Amino acid sequence: MQRLQAFKYELMPDGQQARQMRRFAGLCRFVFNKALALQKARYEQGEKKLGYAGLCKLLTEWRNGTETPWLADAPVHPQQQKLKDLERAYSNFFAKRADFPRFKKKGRHDSFRYPDPKQIKLDQANSRIFLPKLGWLRYRNSRDVLGAVKNITVSQSCGKWFVSIQTEREIEQPTPQGGVVGIDMGIARFATLSDGTFYAPLNSFKRREAALRKAQQALSRKTKFSNNWKKAKVRVQRIHSRIGNARRDFLHKTSTTISQNHAMVCIEDLQVRNMSKSAAGTTESPGRKVRAKSGLNKAILDQGWAEFRRQLDYKLAWSGGHLIAVPPQNTSRTCPSCGHVSKNNRQTQAKFECVECGFEENADVVGAINILRAGHARLACEVSGAVMPPAAGTHRSDSGVAQCRA
Repeated sequence: MQRLQAFKYELMPDGQQARQMRRFAGLCRFVFNKALALQKARYEQGEKKLGYAGLCKLLTEWRNGTETPWLADAPVHPQQQKLKDLERAYSNFFAKRADFPRFKKKGRHDSFRYPDPKQIKLDQANSRIFLPKLGWLRYRNSRDVLGAVKNITVSQSCGKWFVSIQTEREIEQPTPQGGVVGIDMGIARFATLSDGTFYAPLNSFKRREAALRKAQQALSRKTKFSNNWKKAKVRVQRIHSRIGNARRDFLHKTSTTISQNHAMVCIEDLQVRNMSKSAAGTTESPGRKVRAKSGLNKAILDQGWAEFRRQLDYKLAWSGGHLIAVPPQNTSRTCPSCGHVSKNNRQTQAKFECVECGFEENADVVGAINILRAGHARLACEVSGAVMPPAAGTHRSDSGVAQCRA
């Protein structure tokens, strides 16, 4: 089994290397924006979009021309990689997987990538790495790099530089450990398992919301681009960095625990973007309960459900397990005892009591049980080739939904 894995470390550059990395990131951003502007201009003139090969030819002209000869100060491979990123962004747009490519802004996701491993030297014993036109850079060696190096990505976050080393290696086919479990995602409880176990939410943004508000208010009072404004901006960035780091740490620990102890995990296919849409409405038709919906949206986005699902997906694949996403319809309204579906079954946020048979249980646990059953049904349908049932409930008394029988 082939495994692709990235190892991320904090770099410790000297002053000259830090200035060079900022310059390289800026030149790569310039190449991306210049190529995107060219593509948009060709589209407005009715001309065909240039491919990656055509853009590379133009890049050579830009580097050797008289208008932008300073592009040659940076390595060519990271600039070519930016052209590949633009080509991928266009492909994702035409495939309706992403929005139209946007121009990159200074200070937001500054990074550049070395795609050729032959140009890179990694000295783990001395905690240093060699990068073209940067020389040897020291890094905080917190763990060993496993496998053959494929590419290197250098990025900046909150004033610090990081290196992400992607590797490839062969491993034995893992044997999944543990049983099957369904997971119900929520706000009062971050994740509730069908066996009754639950994980309390971290709410990293809520914990630092007051400090962030004060820092942003202080930033708004400063003269833009002044030295005091830059210092205040750094304080805001640090708070955002702490919020993101705490959330990622929590999600990694939770997803690792679940993936290592279960062979199959069933989870709701939640559309977070639709769930967190604004309720403000328009001038002609204003929304209702806007403030309450705004607070709910903030709480939903603070959980990181999409990132949690992404981590579960690849970690289960690494351990030989499977992740099954099921439709979320009626998972909290279906009685796991008699199968009756009714919105009156869930009387409160935490209490579930079936109006048909009187079954009582925590509402999140009921949702996790129904998700697990829907995952079993979907797996059976995929094996038998039948159509997947559209709802989570195995029985519905008020409609004639066809059921899958493996």
